[in-house]
Amino acid sequence: MKKVERINTIMRYINNRASFTISEIMQEFNISRSTAIRDIREIEAMGMPLVAEVGRDGGYFVMHNSVLPEVRFTDNEVKALFIAFMATRNQQLPYLKSRHSLAEKLLGLVSENQQDDLVLLNQILLFEGTNPNHPDLLDLSDLPHPMLEELIQILLLDSYLLITIKEGKVIKSYPIYLLHLYREKSIWLIEGFDLKEEKKQIFSVDHVIDVKPCPQEKRLSKKKILEILSNQEKVTNLVLELGPTAIAQFKKYHPFNVSISYMNPYQTTAVLETFFNVNKPEELTEITNWLLFLGEDIKVREMPKEILEVLQERLGLFLP
Repeated sequence: MKKVERINTIMRYINNRASFTISEIMQEFNISRSTAIRDIREIEAMGMPLVAEVGRDGGYFVMHNSVLPEVRFTDNEVKALFIAFMATRNQQLPYLKSRHSLAEKLLGLVSENQQDDLVLLNQILLFEGTNPNHPDLLDLSDLPHPMLEELIQILLLDSYLLITIKEGKVIKSYPIYLLHLYREKSIWLIEGFDLKEEKKQIFSVDHVIDVKPCPQEKRLSKKKILEILSNQEKVTNLVLELGPTAIAQFKKYHPFNVSISYMNPYQTTAVLETFFNVNKPEELTEITNWLLFLGEDIKVREMPKEILEVLQERLGLFLP
């Protein structure tokens, strides 16, 4: 018997009894004590209020008047939930274990016909990162960086952080006010305001080895931080017009801080205005690669000569 089926059967078993013991569950379902205890805990987590009775003959009973209301899903809602799980599989998203248990619980809530539909959808639909040889709906293998969940948990309480970064053999700590936590090109990044240097910085979560709340004496008010950032706003040095093909490419991928403004209600033309630091070799390489990715369907209104020179050099490599 599969785990989901067993838990559903145990729920029906205990719901029809005045009380039960772990030993009875072990005997009835031929499972070990540790498995029985684990299943009971999962059933409690799903909303069934169980009360433990202390003593030699103690066990559990269900507070029937306090059972949470049943959650019902339409066929389309069930499909939407599981397609979302499939589409985000292998995307290195946080809370992998919780997403896995949620998928199991949702499977336990739907009918056998709905489960058959989900199995069929799982065989037909393939998303980026899915292994076609093992497209198991519950095969969530996208383990994110172990620091990501810890970082999110602290962020929910405090945006002022002291993060420790290790790059090669160099270890350094930064007091920051976190502005955004985002994912770009399969890498989780921290965009933060460096409270010591008083400037915006980007850090890779992969390089974070420790994170904790920032000491009070190193903090600036949020209002002060926004004032500093506003005064540091850089002028635009790259302006492009994008046609429909370039817009389609832009939607596939674009740097986190770059956006476009549509020029007509049909969204077939758009303007891109942004700033790139051409004095950083890695940023110069990145922007030229991205402009080549956008393709030919662009018109240049304004572009730094450094970017233009690199583009001409790159394009020259393909000419006879």
